[in-house]
Amino acid sequence: MGKLIVNEWMTLDGVVQAPGEPEEDRSGGFEHGGWHMRYVDDAFRKWMLDGLTSAGGFVFGRRTYESFAGHWPNAPEEEQPVAAPLNDRPKYVASTTLSEPLEWQNSTLLKGDVGDALRALKRDQAGDLRVIGSAALVRTLIQLDLVDEYQLIIDPLMVGGGKRIFPEDGALRSLELVDAQPTSTGALIATFARAGT
Repeated sequence: MGKLIVNEWMTLDGVVQAPGEPEEDRSGGFEHGGWHMRYVDDAFRKWMLDGLTSAGGFVFGRRTYESFAGHWPNAPEEEQPVAAPLNDRPKYVASTTLSEPLEWQNSTLLKGDVGDALRALKRDQAGDLRVIGSAALVRTLIQLDLVDEYQLIIDPLMVGGGKRIFPEDGALRSLELVDAQPTSTGALIATFARAGT
C-alpha cells in the first residue's frame, strides 16, 4: 500500500500560489509570482529530485496538470532530470471538466468520487503517490483524511495572501515532525506525517 504525499513550496504564511514564475498564477490578483526562486539551492534541488524520482505516480488537480502538461513533455535537455520522472510515471488527474483521452503520456482521469478513487489507488499502488501543487485538490484530500505525509519547503517570507492548502474548517489534525533541514538560503525543508502513522 502506497502513501499519499503532498509536496509543496510554501511561504511562511502558508501560501503556495505561483512559486516558480511571475506569470504562473495571477488569479485573485496575486502579484508575487516567482517568490520561491531566490531560495533555490543545492539542498532544494536534491530534495525536489529525490521526491520526483521516488514517486510511484503523481496526482494533480486540473490547473496544475494543464500547466505541467504544457511544459514537461517538451522540456529542454537541461530540464530532463525533472522531466523524466514526470513524463514516465503514471499521472492521475482529479477534474470534473477534462475528458479522456488526456494528451500527456501515462495520464488517467480519476473517475467518480475523488476520495474513493484515491483510496483505491493507495491500496493498489506499489509506490507512493505524490501530489504537487494543486492547492484546491490538496484541501479536499486533507478534509477527506487521505494525506499521509507533507513534504514542504518553507521559505522565510510572507506574501500576505494567496492560495493555501490547509482548510479553515476548525478541525484538529495532529502531525509528527519526521525530518527537518535548513537550506543555505534560510528556507526549511520539513516532512510531517499524520500522528500515529
